[in-house]
Amino acid sequence: MPIESLVQENVDAETMETVQEVTQWLVYFDQLDATEPLLRLIIAAAIIGVSFLLLLSSRIILGRRAKRLQELPEGRIRPLRMQAQELISSQDMKKLWVGVYTWLGRVVSLLFGLTALTGLLMTSHWTMNFAVRLIVFFISVVEYLWLGFIGYLPNFFTIVIIVLIARFVIRIIGLIFEGIQGRRIRLKNFYPEWADTSFGLIRMLIYVLTAVIIFPYLPGSSSPAFQGISIFVGVLVSLGSTTAVANVIAGVVLTYTRAFKVGDQVEVADTRGRIIERSTFVTRIQTLKNVIVSVPNSMVLNNNIINYSKNMGQTGLLVHSNITIGYDVPWQKVNELLIAAANKTEGITSHPEPFVLQAELQDNYVNYEINGWTRKPEELPKTYSDLHANILDEFHGHKVEITSPAYRAVRDGNSITIPDSVSGEEPEDQKQL
Repeated sequence: MPIESLVQENVDAETMETVQEVTQWLVYFDQLDATEPLLRLIIAAAIIGVSFLLLLSSRIILGRRAKRLQELPEGRIRPLRMQAQELISSQDMKKLWVGVYTWLGRVVSLLFGLTALTGLLMTSHWTMNFAVRLIVFFISVVEYLWLGFIGYLPNFFTIVIIVLIARFVIRIIGLIFEGIQGRRIRLKNFYPEWADTSFGLIRMLIYVLTAVIIFPYLPGSSSPAFQGISIFVGVLVSLGSTTAVANVIAGVVLTYTRAFKVGDQVEVADTRGRIIERSTFVTRIQTLKNVIVSVPNSMVLNNNIINYSKNMGQTGLLVHSNITIGYDVPWQKVNELLIAAANKTEGITSHPEPFVLQAELQDNYVNYEINGWTRKPEELPKTYSDLHANILDEFHGHKVEITSPAYRAVRDGNSITIPDSVSGEEPEDQKQL
């Protein structure tokens, strides 16, 4: 059959360049048959033999590797971690690698199988056209990939240089803020606890700027598909990140307001405990019952923050409690008992000394407030409990009732409720009675 007829029957929608390549290969093999009739068969047999050899070798090697991975215990395979967070477990990593080797074996088998099929088609002059088309297809794919790789190298090196510069700048800035946090570098009106958050913000801005710069150098960045995906992702982020952005901004504001730091005893949104973590989105508080509560930063910012550790100073935190005692008990006696109870309370310091305030003079009783200093804000519930227990012991031990009496004044000669003075002298009105 003439070569031209073989070409004309299969042109269809192929480009002229492909037709010319097919024609050249057909002419080459036709000349080869004329000069060396057995050489084409030898080449075809060699292609088939080498392809099957490589196919069997790859299947054996990859199959053994996959089987060995399946037999390995999960502890031998490391999970994928990011800092302390486990992203992919050991079991999932094991399944992933087994799947990778399985599919790699299938792809390699397909390639070598097509190569062997090409050699098989070369054995007959009637199927030579299909073999030549497979050869031209393989060559075109390899040429396209190679030329694409060579053409992308300048952009690739540009991206690498930009990334290296960004990492170098981040490293230098990180060292500066590390010195600020360690108080080796001092800046006026810039507190060390701001260093971590400020470095995080600057690092994020550098990452964003780097991504914007290298975006035009990415392969396919100017294609309509890539631009459509970018717009779609931007819309999703803008619609779904309102709450997240609010929490991030609130976290930044909390940092620069210096409302609290890790380790402080605080009360936020009816949650009282110790700050154990302050992240980008949430603040985690360990309550007095050893429960971890995650409060969104936006909620923390919108509520009152009571910090029991902020202003400890030299004296500490003031512990106070109120009781009401009738007018029949001298105030000096009440003060003495309250101060004695405070001095017996573990956690309340003796210097400065506890003191009592007569907070209110009600119709039927006096409101007394005992005040003492403590430097253990994390033990406030226990300190208050011990203080109340000691108050009960002191008052009951001295036969003083902790009551809030109610009186009806009837001026019929009954004794009044004014107590005896501390000096023991009776009031003038009682002497007359």
